[in-house]
Amino acid sequence: MWLSRVGFLACPLLAITSFALAQNATVESAWSLVAQGKRAEATTLLRKLIQADPRSADARLLLGSLLMEEGQRTESITQLKEAVKLRPTSAEAHNTLGEAYHAFNETKAARPEFERAVQLDPKHAQAHVNLAEALLQQGESETAIPHLDVAIRLFGRKPDAAQPYYLRAKIYSEQRDAAKAASALEQAVALRPDFAEAWSDLGEARKNLLDDKGALAAFRHAVELSPEDAVAQTRLGSKLLDSGEPHEAVAHLEEAARRDPKNQSALNALQRALRQDGQTAKANAVKKQLAELLREKDKGDQNLVAAIELNNRGAALEKSGDLREALAKYRAALELQPEHVGIRTNLAVALLKLGSWNEGISQLRQALQRDPGNSELQKALEDALAQAKAHGVVVPDR
Repeated sequence: MWLSRVGFLACPLLAITSFALAQNATVESAWSLVAQGKRAEATTLLRKLIQADPRSADARLLLGSLLMEEGQRTESITQLKEAVKLRPTSAEAHNTLGEAYHAFNETKAARPEFERAVQLDPKHAQAHVNLAEALLQQGESETAIPHLDVAIRLFGRKPDAAQPYYLRAKIYSEQRDAAKAASALEQAVALRPDFAEAWSDLGEARKNLLDDKGALAAFRHAVELSPEDAVAQTRLGSKLLDSGEPHEAVAHLEEAARRDPKNQSALNALQRALRQDGQTAKANAVKKQLAELLREKDKGDQNLVAAIELNNRGAALEKSGDLREALAKYRAALELQPEHVGIRTNLAVALLKLGSWNEGISQLRQALQRDPGNSELQKALEDALAQAKAHGVVVPDR
């Protein structure tokens, strides 16, 4: 959960500045446009350059990074993959491609690019940080530690070292070593005083060390830096409530609940703070809201169990050769859990087996949209498109 609040500190555009000095005048002009905030003009210029010289890796790296920041996944990845093909031994190119995959939540695809980057250049500090974060997202904390330690050493006393210190603190917290977590976080905020998430986590570490005054100060600073952060607001409000300041706590907890209406921790603390502050009617309303949220969660859990059961029954029917009954079970399961990639994939495969090419391919595409880094799904889609073409079926592009 905490990883959803952490991003790479280094902007991909800045990460590839080492290429700028060696660029020709046209790419330098694009960099100048970027510096002036004229990204659309820079994108147009880079497209023209690539059209004239498809082997310009510098142009593809910059264009791919710009497109990534605009959220244009397909073309961004295409441009950066081409850059990697042109410069297969460039750690910077592999790292930039990995950052793009990460930006589109494709950790499985990002990780090998970061691994390749640190193999090619063991002194590439940001690649070590990026690889460590990918490892953490995949639950491999112990494997991430040496990469974070290397990054901290390589960065030295520079602001960029704040991120690996922050991630290192996360691992210390997982290991229930609050003292070391606090120490690492103090290093992070010393290097980057505006690092709101680090201040918030520092408050949590200090709270675990029973340093109430230090915890409250850190929580306040985190909220000052990032008032839109529901987690920071919840932590500050909860600490104020525990410190006997329910009236002040209410404002922060209300803000947390406003920004994240399904935040159970914020709602629970808010109804307690309101009650202690004498605002009984509001407290009862929040308690009702929390109860409804819990009912919705319980219903969601029940739907998931029912959907998995229907899916499993469908799989058994498909195995026995009863595809049409299996299809009905998969459809019923998907109605209960429309975001479940596995169920949608099973439905797609059953449709394809029954010759419903267009609907089957459409379901595969929707599954891939929900899990864009799934290489098996991508291959299944490509195979389905090829088979549909072989059967003379015209499949829409999207």
